[in-house]
Amino acid sequence: MVYHTQCEAQLSPAFYDATCPRALKTIRTGIRNAVSRERRMAASLIRLHFHDCFVQGCDASILLDDSSSIDSEKNALPNFKSVRGFEVIDSVKSQLESVCPGVVSCADIVAVAARDASFAASKSSLIFYKKITIRDIVLIEIVGGPSWTVKLGRRDSTTASRSLAENLPSFTDGLDKLISTFATKGFSARDLVALSGAHTIGQAQCALFRDRIYSNQSDIDAGFASTRRL
Repeated sequence: MVYHTQCEAQLSPAFYDATCPRALKTIRTGIRNAVSRERRMAASLIRLHFHDCFVQGCDASILLDDSSSIDSEKNALPNFKSVRGFEVIDSVKSQLESVCPGVVSCADIVAVAARDASFAASKSSLIFYKKITIRDIVLIEIVGGPSWTVKLGRRDSTTASRSLAENLPSFTDGLDKLISTFATKGFSARDLVALSGAHTIGQAQCALFRDRIYSNQSDIDAGFASTRRL
């Protein structure tokens, strides 16, 4: 995920080749280990990156805690007690600091982590099985995801914007509003579908969609809705 800014031309997949050649391998190993411990973390890291970038660009501002000068984005309603993966990013950053201190930005770590989390959950990389035994039948569920080239060279923000984070796309937004909101960030309707679909490999709180699956007026496929009901 790269937003169009004046400094975009400075971004490059080879940005750390000379200054920290082990950067990408270190991040990849850390993310694979995290996802192997908890498969849900793959979706959480993708969402963390999305919620960071949608506010004021991919600048790791979502990682900043409250201070005398910062009203943390973590406290915004779309993020509060729902955005996860901070400890994974902290761990990877710590590992990188031991390899090449002060070189790799947290913004780049978050961006690469999202890519590696998706790929770590794919059958072409690591395969994780969730076995559910029902009437002696073992169901094997495999989560798959793509990989992509990440341009590097982002700089970390020293400020945050909770007010902007409050306006992240909501699960209650209609299609027209979602298309309009994504368009303000340079995304097409096709991009909207892809980014929204990335959420489907994770988990959601039942309260966020209960009304729709139990409503007779819902436009959700009736058969699908019935499988979501308790």
